[in-house]
Amino acid sequence: MKNFDTRAYSVSDFIEWDNNGLLELSPDFQRRSVWTDKAKSYLIDTITRGKPMPKLIITQKLVGAKNIRVVVDGQQRLRAILEYYNGNFKIAKAHNKDLSSYFFDELPNNLDKEFLKYELGVDLLFDIPYEEILDIFARINSYTVKLEPQEIFNAKYLGYFKQTVYSVGFKYVSYLIQGGVLTKAKVTRMAEAELAADLVVALLDKVQTNKGIENFYKKYEDDQGNLEQVEIQFDKIMSVIGSIYKPEELKNTNFSRIQLFYTLFTSIGHLLYKIDGLNPSIKSNITERNVGKIRVALDSFSANYDEIASNMDEPQFPKDFKDFINASRRGTTDTAARILRSNYLAKKIAEAIN
Repeated sequence: MKNFDTRAYSVSDFIEWDNNGLLELSPDFQRRSVWTDKAKSYLIDTITRGKPMPKLIITQKLVGAKNIRVVVDGQQRLRAILEYYNGNFKIAKAHNKDLSSYFFDELPNNLDKEFLKYELGVDLLFDIPYEEILDIFARINSYTVKLEPQEIFNAKYLGYFKQTVYSVGFKYVSYLIQGGVLTKAKVTRMAEAELAADLVVALLDKVQTNKGIENFYKKYEDDQGNLEQVEIQFDKIMSVIGSIYKPEELKNTNFSRIQLFYTLFTSIGHLLYKIDGLNPSIKSNITERNVGKIRVALDSFSANYDEIASNMDEPQFPKDFKDFINASRRGTTDTAARILRSNYLAKKIAEAIN
């Protein structure tokens, strides 16, 4: 039998309850307040952008004539909201550059009023004994699955690298799904962010294995570095790829394989911007006029890949193409394999348009 009701309360409701001693944030079963300043900032940015957040769970108890709201799940979110309202911190620049210079009472364009009107979904428990509340809290924290590495990074980091990665990942996720590079099922486990991080690292540093990606989350947690420039480069490379292949056309080529899409991206990136770790002598000038030539070369390359991959023992096929195929099959994310593939494809593209 249902013993709760779903409601919505505004931020101002919670502030009023807190000011009047009608809100209890630290019952015995709750975890202590452990959120970092970045986590708090990210939540406040969620509110200022009008995006939803998970529901809170609260119950009520009478203390004398007062109706006290007791937070079963969501105390850290509410603490962050109350602390921001009280002027204890600002939104981080990594989360919202435009609002990062303002405390709550300085927010422009009536955003302070919009913040107060923001509604939080609440499951309100009725007449629940203490033991039942403990059981509910335990159940809330039992619905977990083993996290993928990218999901761990998402929970652990909130800084500049994460924001850049998620920005470009969101921007191109539809193209990647329609192009067959990613599936919707994998995207639910943050595959678009994982791939975006891998590609951003190549532009930011050099072509390398994906095993050290967490180091970049750490390094650029508080330091923006040249990530803004990298994002501009990322957009340009994707624009070129998009002008060569519509997503449904990409899907029909070998470049829809994730390891070969990585190679296509870094090869185009190298010809545009010179990526560290790749052969600097490979040069070409990609323009709108020669996109057609690139398409012809890539189509031919993809067709040759299939033919040679099926006849690897045939001596008439070039050894360097066989090496490319081997580097696409084994140790596909190793540094050496990635460098070999990117140099080879970049050279083939350059030859087609020079």
